[in-house]
Amino acid sequence: MLEKLPSIVGHALQSLRPGRGKLLYHDAEIETVPETLVLESPAFDTPHLPQRFTEDGEGLSPPFAWKGVPAEAVSLLLVIEDADSPTPAPLVHAIVYDLPPADGRMNEGAITTLDDEDHPQTGLNSFLNTGYLPPDPPPGHGPHHYVAQIYALDAKSGFDGSPGRPAVRALLHKHAIARGMIATTYVRN
Repeated sequence: MLEKLPSIVGHALQSLRPGRGKLLYHDAEIETVPETLVLESPAFDTPHLPQRFTEDGEGLSPPFAWKGVPAEAVSLLLVIEDADSPTPAPLVHAIVYDLPPADGRMNEGAITTLDDEDHPQTGLNSFLNTGYLPPDPPPGHGPHHYVAQIYALDAKSGFDGSPGRPAVRALLHKHAIARGMIATTYVRN
């Protein structure tokens, strides 16, 4: 969608970025949660997110694996945010909630709009749709940092319907007991 914008627009918006400090991970009430979860993804092991996980490629959600889930965890929550979107708050690319409270994994393409036994429950991305919103930075805007965050919770989410970022933040303030994150970049010149 944004790939058709002239790069002069991206250059003009370069200073407009929320920054990493506005990620959920760095929220003042969440920052005190122990960083004991390990989140991994081969898509995040390279200097830049492979194109197949972006709007320029197939738009698949990346695979993830996690470990270090505390015994007292009741559920897990995964959030992917863009700290460099030309918006006041980070752009939410995915919210996945009520994952089983154990070390586990999620296959490539698993974050979809389908919520069934084969697909995790998803919240609203910043375009107010469920599922994965592939990265689509404006041309000329510079590198965007995509941050995948996982949280262990001492309760089920209790969400009625698909939650957005404000509901997730409120849940994390009350129930987060462990966290972990990984980051990568993607740029469209």
